[in-house]
Amino acid sequence: MTRVVRLTLAYDGTDFHGWAKQREQRTVEGVLQTALQRFLRDLPKLSVAGRTDAGVHARGQVVSFQAADVVDVGRLQPGLNVLLAPEVVVTDARLAPEGFHARHSATAREYRYRIETRPVPDPFTARFVWHRPGELSLPRMRAAARELVGEHDFASFSRLPRDGSGTVRNLQRLSISRSGDLVEVTARAKAFLHQMVRSLVGTLVAVGEGRIEPERMRPILAARDRAAAAQMAPAYGLTLERVSYGRSSGRSGAGQAVDA
Repeated sequence: MTRVVRLTLAYDGTDFHGWAKQREQRTVEGVLQTALQRFLRDLPKLSVAGRTDAGVHARGQVVSFQAADVVDVGRLQPGLNVLLAPEVVVTDARLAPEGFHARHSATAREYRYRIETRPVPDPFTARFVWHRPGELSLPRMRAAARELVGEHDFASFSRLPRDGSGTVRNLQRLSISRSGDLVEVTARAKAFLHQMVRSLVGTLVAVGEGRIEPERMRPILAARDRAAAAQMAPAYGLTLERVSYGRSSGRSGAGQAVDA
């Protein structure tokens, strides 16, 4: 008999070649599987809520896998952290209800992008923020963001899916806030397209700099051409903050949860 194990992870993605296991590349999935094998005596097949790209971080990534009923989940969290921390940390480990799936059961994913506008970079935060000196106009960025919220074809803000699943997504939230020299862009949706958040941020920054007008968002969406949007923001400013699940923790419908 097997049970579903659910892990919540935080990690610094700087020195990883993304989430997905790849031959001769160091990835988050690869090091986690290796550590899990020491406890389970087997190589588990992992399901993940968001397949983060190279250099992207996570604070609330969720992973699930099938394990033998005898697995001691209470020992799993501290044991994995001995092997993986502080680069990868298991912040929670528990048994999940039958049918729970980290990717398919998710109802929303929330990413946050951090932009530092101070004149010089801070060496203590440089791995996690995009240092882009100079002021940004938040009113302009917010006006542009309002045009992007909702269900749209986001082909102009992403790579085309390899599986032909389409480029229409429902962006539930796109907000901009500032605290001192730090500007944060928060994006929430059930699922994102590949590099969609970084492309949205790059375009919002161009709006904040005055290079693109806020009212250009609708024509950019309509173009369905990545060349219509601005250059995407670098990976290291992006963090997967949290993944939400409905009251039922079983399957709640498939969704594409790709690199944002």
